Amino acid sequence: MKRFVVFGLGNFGFHVAKTLYEDGNEVIALDKNRDMIQLVEPFSTEAVVMDFTDRKSLEPLGLDEVDAAVVSTGDDTNASILATLYLTEFGVKKILVKARDEDHAKVLKRVGATEVIFVESTMAVKVARSLSMTSILDMILLSEEYNIIEVAPPESFVGKTLKELNLRAKYQVHVIAIQELVPENFVLVPPADFVIKDSDLLIMIGKSEHIKKIKELS
Repeated sequence: MKRFVVFGLGNFGFHVAKTLYEDGNEVIALDKNRDMIQLVEPFSTEAVVMDFTDRKSLEPLGLDEVDAAVVSTGDDTNASILATLYLTEFGVKKILVKARDEDHAKVLKRVGATEVIFVESTMAVKVARSLSMTSILDMILLSEEYNIIEVAPPESFVGKTLKELNLRAKYQVHVIAIQELVPENFVLVPPADFVIKDSDLLIMIGKSEHIKKIKELS
């Protein structure tokens, strides 16, 4: 089970927290708006009314133990910058932050954001592609039933070939690519005799219920 913290519970932050929680993760949800906290309580492990621009108020939360943080503060760029800075100081290794524009993104990266999200532009690309594509990707972009995920291989996968694992038959998922970290290399549509290493990242496609079974093996 992974542990996440979500700063800001607007439309984006709320749905991130809710989805993470429904996927079986621990979720700490933070917002200064009490109404939003009450709304997210059924979909979080811990929901706290908090002004997270106050660093001391964050200290009891054990943020150094979270797997990743998501920061979404709407138009309050100062809050997102401070939250990102504090998360960096607490040692959070993966910090995803929603940015307003390119200048905001530059500042966020300088204070420690590992990934900057432009929600509007991302959705625009997805909508455009969903209109122009007639492939399997089209179905994925339009359906909540399917997921594409990047996951570290469970220990039982290491040292075996994709043919030996036979993931399609056993779990109804498909490995569509592999990101090799040592040495660094990206393998699109890996062959059946590809041997999985513990340093690889598997990029899979499948229904949410089947993807979840793979994640539970880790």
